[in-house]
Amino acid sequence: MTERTVLPDGPSQGMSDLLTALKAHGRPALVADDGTHLELPKELYEVLTDVVTALSQGLAITVAPQHTVLTTSQAANLLGVSRPTLVRLLEAGEIPFDKPGRHRRIRLGDVLAYQDRSRRSRAAGLDEMVRISEDTGIYDLPRDAVFERADRHPEGDSA
Repeated sequence: MTERTVLPDGPSQGMSDLLTALKAHGRPALVADDGTHLELPKELYEVLTDVVTALSQGLAITVAPQHTVLTTSQAANLLGVSRPTLVRLLEAGEIPFDKPGRHRRIRLGDVLAYQDRSRRSRAAGLDEMVRISEDTGIYDLPRDAVFERADRHPEGDSA
């Protein structure tokens, strides 16, 4: 399997309608030429929903196998950081990389693992800031009030 990028012309009503149908009818099935229904596995359904969501908003999507090797520019773009920032992360040992010649190469799986660790670390830091603020009385909330942070990407989400 190779990497594939789709660049839509813009937001699409057809994709929005498909997204609505995907969410309304639960996990869909593929229908083979002979009429056989093949239920989509949960993971494929989640990826399909993410792809249709992005395309309905006019966003580009890239599908790539985990073993894909990225350049520093590609990895920086994926993480939403500058290339020099990515290089600092690499040199600090935050993300493993290979340097077969003069150029660094990073496995997509390692970039995604760093992204997940970073997201979890930020969330934990925010939770700690809220706890400290509550303990010091910054918030005027009842002591027995229970609040949970809603994760944008729950465990097992493929986003």
